[in-house]
Amino acid sequence: MKPTIYDVAKKAGVSIATVSKVVNNTGNISDRTRKKVMKVMQELEYQPSSLAAALTGKRTFTIGVLVPDIANPFFAEVARALENYARETGYAMILCSTDYQRKREQDYLELLMKKQVDGIIIATEPKDLSAFRKLQSRHIPFLMFSIDHLALPSHVVTTDDIRGGYLAGRYLLDKGHRRLAIIAELSRPSGRLRLEGFKQALSDQGIELESPFIIDAISKVEDAKLASQKLLHLPEKPTGVFATTDLIAVVFMNEARKLHVQVPGDISVIGFDNTIHAEIADPGLTTIAQPIDDLARYAVYKLLESIEKPEMPGHRIMLAPALVERQSVKDLKDQYS
Repeated sequence: MKPTIYDVAKKAGVSIATVSKVVNNTGNISDRTRKKVMKVMQELEYQPSSLAAALTGKRTFTIGVLVPDIANPFFAEVARALENYARETGYAMILCSTDYQRKREQDYLELLMKKQVDGIIIATEPKDLSAFRKLQSRHIPFLMFSIDHLALPSHVVTTDDIRGGYLAGRYLLDKGHRRLAIIAELSRPSGRLRLEGFKQALSDQGIELESPFIIDAISKVEDAKLASQKLLHLPEKPTGVFATTDLIAVVFMNEARKLHVQVPGDISVIGFDNTIHAEIADPGLTTIAQPIDDLARYAVYKLLESIEKPEMPGHRIMLAPALVERQSVKDLKDQYS
């Protein structure tokens, strides 16, 4: 079997990013490290496929990234992290935001193929599998980010959404809340899995989540407003709300404020993502943190591995979320103690 960039990195005791910089003659690498890497390449008789492809005009050192909405702070922060790791490995990035539109998704995939990108990171829910199969037929590696579609044999990098939803439910229960609601992005698998985990936490305590307290919303400001108003105008309001993205959570808090409903005095709120919105919200938003930097690092490195070894079978990487406690959840047990 031919040696790969990973074999070189392991034997030289450096990162694949460093080997990539040596191969592509980019970045700031010390002469000592450069010579060490080149010596290992000679010893292993490693012929960088990227160099050979560049000489034939086939490699562009560019990756595409497809997100559903760059206005969503989670995807904005993901895009920044992906670009940072891509640059470290000598790659440029083309970012495409589909705005949840099927036609735009198709157009961007066609654009990225015309641009001859070396690979694509996809964070949109696939609406047209034929477009993705076209990527396969053209041998363009792609990786699913925060989306796992069984019909697409690719690498997957995601967060354990069921675990995240469970953590949110358990936290609200531990704070004495029993009448709970959720605003979930049910059009995305991640939203449905977070709902599943949330319901499991309640079920463990013998509590059933009633259908009026399950509100569907796309993670966009206008849609989140409508969902928030629907929940806030229920005859019997919940004491705690789990929003499956920070954007939805912050919009809910703002809509509650307009109706003179206090957070957390009247309704407690917990979000999901741990974006900058959670940190600057007033009050600070308790949320389930996604390891954005780690997700981006794994995504870029796995995609580059697919570019280097296109015959490699897809792997599924799932990272654990964590609770970040701020001030948006009231402890109901305090008022009875």
